[in-house]
Amino acid sequence: MEGPRADDFLEDGRVILLRQTPQVIGLHTIIRNKDCTREDFIFYSDRLIRLLIEEGLSLVPVVEKVVETPTGSAYKGVDFTTNKICGVSVVRAGESMETALREVCKAIRIGKILIQRDEETALPKMFYAKLPKDVEDRYVFLLDPMLATGGSAVMAINVLIDHGVPQSNVLFLNLIAAPEGIRCIRQQFPDVKIVTTAIDKQLNERKFIIPGIGDFGDKYFGTT
Repeated sequence: MEGPRADDFLEDGRVILLRQTPQVIGLHTIIRNKDCTREDFIFYSDRLIRLLIEEGLSLVPVVEKVVETPTGSAYKGVDFTTNKICGVSVVRAGESMETALREVCKAIRIGKILIQRDEETALPKMFYAKLPKDVEDRYVFLLDPMLATGGSAVMAINVLIDHGVPQSNVLFLNLIAAPEGIRCIRQQFPDVKIVTTAIDKQLNERKFIIPGIGDFGDKYFGTT
């Protein structure tokens, strides 16, 4: 039986897939190549992450604002500084996305959640969480490059909700998502938005994303 297509998840606007431009596909082609050097992997992953962060920022509400230009004319624009944003990275792979977030959001606060997956059971276990004190008043960019089973993401979202963050204020940003993980999050947190650069085919019997990319954190941080 044919598996779900990317379009199957995009109808209600809760899953946002970056437009599959030649640039996005080309970046994926480089970093997914098993022969990609670590230097290239970091450089081109960072480019892709930057595009992802910018897409996430476009989903945060804005208000109208009029400014005067140097010509003395009025420009009708928007103000995006009225809604506070913070990042929360799922350690360790999520930390690879922090630099891009800092580059586009000046003085942004970033929290950490440490969740590790048991390689035998594929089940997540949380070890640590440190969040901004006013996280409940912010839009939260939850950062983790891979969305596989969804177990770690569900645990991380539950941590945010336990700290008072509304589901609708959570944007889960990842580079590659499996259909199984998307379904898992949508079923449990229908108001959370998932923003990704790729929706892959499926998980294999070991719960790895196919075609996937391998262990993103090991490749990025050089611990393969």
